[in-house]
Amino acid sequence: METIRANLQRVQDRIRNACLRSGRDPASVRLIAVSKTVAPERIRQGVAAGLKVLGENYVQEALRKMDSLADLDLEWHFIGHLQTNKVKHAIARFHWIQTVDRVKLAREIDRRASSLGKRMPVLLQVRLGGEETKAGVDPEELPKLYDEVSRMDGVEVRGLMTLPPYLEDLEAVRPHFSGLRRLLQMLRDRASDPDRLTELSMGMSHDFEVAVEEGATMVRVGTALFGARPQ
Repeated sequence: METIRANLQRVQDRIRNACLRSGRDPASVRLIAVSKTVAPERIRQGVAAGLKVLGENYVQEALRKMDSLADLDLEWHFIGHLQTNKVKHAIARFHWIQTVDRVKLAREIDRRASSLGKRMPVLLQVRLGGEETKAGVDPEELPKLYDEVSRMDGVEVRGLMTLPPYLEDLEAVRPHFSGLRRLLQMLRDRASDPDRLTELSMGMSHDFEVAVEEGATMVRVGTALFGARPQ
């Protein structure tokens, strides 16, 4: 537990310093603790150390953890590739879905959320870097996707998310983050309610400081908090 507490303090310090370098309020950045493959007992230690928001990549794995940690007041974000046949479970248990990248998925979220009388906060996932192995809408297709999804009653588009190429040179990844910020501004310029379209989920353990400098409002950090995952 002390290791997680120390890790959390280091991550928070790095976020704060990145905010200070870019003239931002540290409170404007939300830390999403990526708990994929992390056992519930270790997550519980992280919560005791101060974690409040968790990000999971797989619905079934997340549901088991949610049941184990049901006594805790947590916010859960889905951050993996979401199959339409898993939407029913995701809508019922997650607070945010960060990875909407196609109309078919958005329609299923809309249908399921509307049946429950709720509006699901989502982010549109953008594929930057042209990596075919990664999910996401291509930037040139983003306006069309946004226009369609923003008309759905059960879905509330709150911003954008990306998973850029892994690059050792952090300055080489910076253009991807600044590019996502510009795409969000483009959507805000065409949105009827731009004040609700404010979130940028970008940056992970190795590059979140650069992401914060470029405007991230959510950073998804796992290894820097919980340690290396088993292979």
